[in-house]
Amino acid sequence: MALRRALHFVFKVGDRTKTATFYRDVLGMKILRHEEFEEGCKATCNGPYDGKWSKTMVGYGPEDDHFVAELTYNYGVGEYRLGNDFLGLTLQSSQAVSNAKRLGWPLTEVGEALYLTEAPGGYRFYLLDKEQPERDPVQKVSLAVSDLQRSVHYWSSLLGMKVMEKSEEKKSVLMGFSDSQCKLELQDIGAAVDHGTAFGRIAFSCPREQLPGIEALMKKETQKILTPLVSLDTPGKATVEVVILADPDGHEICFVGDEAFRQLSAVDPNGNDLLDKDDHSE
Repeated sequence: MALRRALHFVFKVGDRTKTATFYRDVLGMKILRHEEFEEGCKATCNGPYDGKWSKTMVGYGPEDDHFVAELTYNYGVGEYRLGNDFLGLTLQSSQAVSNAKRLGWPLTEVGEALYLTEAPGGYRFYLLDKEQPERDPVQKVSLAVSDLQRSVHYWSSLLGMKVMEKSEEKKSVLMGFSDSQCKLELQDIGAAVDHGTAFGRIAFSCPREQLPGIEALMKKETQKILTPLVSLDTPGKATVEVVILADPDGHEICFVGDEAFRQLSAVDPNGNDLLDKDDHSE
């Protein structure tokens, strides 16, 4: 499964301008590309909404070798209800910590050299106050589960992730497709997982030829398939194929064919200007 890689986490955002300030000015990420769509996504990338929406990819570097955030903005939807499903995204950057202090962005020290802050909408980010590494500073995405053993079976036996670390104390497991990628942390919260209306989605790529096999395996194991294999178009860019799954707690998972996704996800030097232009024209 070394050919599978962690790509991004999808956040629904109600205030696009304030959200861009957080990612650009606090975290120090770059706008990698910005795309506008006239109608809802066939694979519900923007949630269960049919209207006009936009997608903004932000990260510390190109999507080929960085885990990034996908910010989906549904025109006319100003806020979403948070559930208990998303526990946080952890990244290593003393620069982000000092940016937050300088800008007066609320920070709470929650451990040794570890700060908690929130993106607009209430999404949690954990900032490790250490020098930003040469490689991707984004270390892990943490999701809540109601039965850790069941979830580990799903993610490892069915999706091929390796278990990297286990913590009895935290009732958590750290998993990933390879050591060099952003990891997935599953934490047992001992209760049902509530996705609210803000629920996100985690995306991975795999060789395109693996997509039908992933779908067939989930059918055989009677696991949930939210969107069977479908092609998604982006105006003026590559068409990609995806399968959308849900794990036992309802966390949405996207698998996309890697070859076309690498074309689609090329950094657009105009991404920043496109986002700012659309924000000003609202």
